[in-house]
Amino acid sequence: MVQVVAKTGNEAMAEAMRQINPDVVAAYPITPATEIVMIFSQFVADGLVNTQYVPVESEHSAMSATIAASAAGARAMTGTSSQGLALMYELLPIASALRLPIVMPEVNRALSGPINIHNDHSDTFAARDFGWIQIFSENSQEAYDNMLQAVRIAEHPKVKLPTMVTTDGFIISHCLEKIEVFEDDVVKNYVGKFPAYTNLLDLKNPVTLGALDLQNYYFEHRRQTAEAMKSAKEIILEVGKDFGKKFGREYGFFEEYKMDDAEMAIVCLGSIAGSAKSVVDEYREKGVKVGLMKIRVYRPFPAEEIASVLERMKAVAVVEKADGLAAKGGPLFDEIRSALYDKKKKPSVIDFIVGLGGREVTHKHLNEIFDELKDLAATGIVKELIQYKGVR
Repeated sequence: MVQVVAKTGNEAMAEAMRQINPDVVAAYPITPATEIVMIFSQFVADGLVNTQYVPVESEHSAMSATIAASAAGARAMTGTSSQGLALMYELLPIASALRLPIVMPEVNRALSGPINIHNDHSDTFAARDFGWIQIFSENSQEAYDNMLQAVRIAEHPKVKLPTMVTTDGFIISHCLEKIEVFEDDVVKNYVGKFPAYTNLLDLKNPVTLGALDLQNYYFEHRRQTAEAMKSAKEIILEVGKDFGKKFGREYGFFEEYKMDDAEMAIVCLGSIAGSAKSVVDEYREKGVKVGLMKIRVYRPFPAEEIASVLERMKAVAVVEKADGLAAKGGPLFDEIRSALYDKKKKPSVIDFIVGLGGREVTHKHLNEIFDELKDLAATGIVKELIQYKGVR
């Protein structure tokens, strides 16, 4: 049932796409996500999938073609990164407004400028308000697992929203790891047949999509998208539990690492969690009660669930690879503090912006963050609310 193989994050996501066997994939390559669609195009050429592969002239066209295919009743996918995702921004809210269950692997990469091809989370965070479910992966195994779950989540009748599954550029996308891959038939049965809710090509049941939507109906349709995002929370948990029953790895909104008796916590997303866990272990050996919360689902944002865990902490450090450029910290910092706002008892929260443009987040940096968190928990005094750790 399970085959243990060595795969990069890009290979893992492409393998998941092969097993999902979508009807249509429209793609335009961009570093560091190029390999995903390149590998998949070879699957098409070798006859390993029944997919109509559409090479296009830009990422804008890739999303346009993917939207059209999904609206026509196809299980449709694409993949991108950074400036490619930014070129799709015009179309991302259209996909969610039309309630199209597109699944897109997205390799996190810094937005230009200055020009940069390495990892941070600025591209995905900039798309946080477009009505797409966003799932972050710590490693190649999670990237593979999340891709399979994303299909079930996006296509659920209570959701019907596009979903992006992210990995960190080069750190995960190009690094080789040991992962477990399921048999093709098992995956086929797991994702099931595509329930084509809408089909523009069905002449007996004509529908209109993308029509002009002015004062009379725009508000109501936007509210429907918002309600779908709320409904997605329940479905994400259901799918995560069902995945655990079938495959032995259960997923939720976030992972708690040594949080049961923790008095302080680090909150982060993506690959940095692996390094942070090792530092948690070091401090635990010293008798310091510190834990880690790794956010997996960023949209819909599980505010109540996060707050219910963090409210018992003395201090929380948010460590994020993005700057909101709003002169008040990063996007995740805002979300965490907002989630805790109504709690009678809440921790002091500080923000550390790290790793922009692929800057290495070292063991030393994490030790410094943990030391400052320890001091904050002991004194309750915030010396510096927002810090750029690792910048010269």
